[in-house]
Amino acid sequence: MRTPLVAANWKMHKTRAEATAFVEAALPQLTGLDGVEVVVCPAFTALETVGRLLAGSAVRLGAQNLHWEREGAFTGEVSAGMLAELGCTYVIVGHSERRRLFGDTDERVRRKVRAAFDAGLVPILCVGETLEERQAGQTESRVAGQVAVATADLSADEVAHLVVAYEPVWAIGTGQAATGQEANRVIGLIRQHLRHRFGPAADAVRIQYGGSVTARNAAEFFSQPEVDGALVGGASLNPHEFAAITRTARR
Repeated sequence: MRTPLVAANWKMHKTRAEATAFVEAALPQLTGLDGVEVVVCPAFTALETVGRLLAGSAVRLGAQNLHWEREGAFTGEVSAGMLAELGCTYVIVGHSERRRLFGDTDERVRRKVRAAFDAGLVPILCVGETLEERQAGQTESRVAGQVAVATADLSADEVAHLVVAYEPVWAIGTGQAATGQEANRVIGLIRQHLRHRFGPAADAVRIQYGGSVTARNAAEFFSQPEVDGALVGGASLNPHEFAAITRTARR
């Protein structure tokens, strides 16, 4: 059985002081939870602070992005090795905001996934269709295409450790979440695509849902057989709501 993974994506929120207050409030509520894995992904500036506060706990540290090169003249970028040195276990790759606002193409995402694995990090690979693509009946082809490019360099063993987050772009930050049934359907298609290419390794891949997940609707998604947790955005900024979502995900 796959262990659900619930990850907090704080995006560009929380100073170090605010991050400290969050961890101090949330950690007691997240301690001792069996049947679920928890990751907190703060901004780069708070990674060291949050990592120090999480040390010795079961809650993992993750980053929100990385560059695919190990080092070089890339002003403003951070490498996978730098993140690993700070104690990160996970890193979000290909979030729709990175794709839409900062030019992350499928090819760039592929290189970032490869760089993450090479540094010993686990990528949380984000995929999802826009509203226009959905209305045109292109959900399956778009999502499958994103997954195919991103995993082109991976072995079956690496794929088995991959985390995929299905995040329909039209549901991110809008308050309009997909239904549990629809999320389950698309995630099933993603797993089917991975199974066709990588065989039994696909059954080990944890595939989350992301997009306006809250404590009120989390159970609808986590009750679905294909949904292995959530990548939580806005609701993860509140320590009590994030803890409530995490408790709901336990199996």
